[in-house]
Amino acid sequence: MVDVVVRARQVAEQYLALSLPRRWSHVEAVAAKAGGLRSLAGDDAAILHAAAWLHDIGYAVEIADTGFHSLDGARWLLRQGFGRRLAGLVAHHSCASYEAHERGLGAVLAAEFPLEESSASDALWYADMTTGPDGQDLTTEERLAEIRERYGPDHLVTGFWRKAEPALIEAVRRTQDRMVAQPM
Repeated sequence: MVDVVVRARQVAEQYLALSLPRRWSHVEAVAAKAGGLRSLAGDDAAILHAAAWLHDIGYAVEIADTGFHSLDGARWLLRQGFGRRLAGLVAHHSCASYEAHERGLGAVLAAEFPLEESSASDALWYADMTTGPDGQDLTTEERLAEIRERYGPDHLVTGFWRKAEPALIEAVRRTQDRMVAQPM
């Protein structure tokens, strides 16, 4: 049986590397960062690392359905035999519930995938939201500013981040606190 992290990487590369190379650069860097945070997740290290590889799989043209990448990716992962918990981490990564509400999909997301609050989910959010679109390291504040600039002031994505920012900052802070308490 193929290790879940190896399979996750293979799947992400298959669907993102050629068709969405910029997204692939981001995913590679998020996965590398999450790999460095594995010790913070304890027994959940592998699922954290796999979720980092797969967190943006819903952007792939072959997978996109609703246009909401977190939900599309999570649903697809279940159909591919990935576990419900891994799919749930992907479904809710980086304050996805806020975006779901903006898109009218909040109840659907909540019904299909419970929100997990754990060191693994916090570390995934941290890895994603401290990595720029080309894989560069950014602070969370720089990442949010980059998103706002890329989408513009009136876009749905910019709007949901205004609401989601406090929850994101708190998850990032929890991860940073764990990093200090347990140097890697």
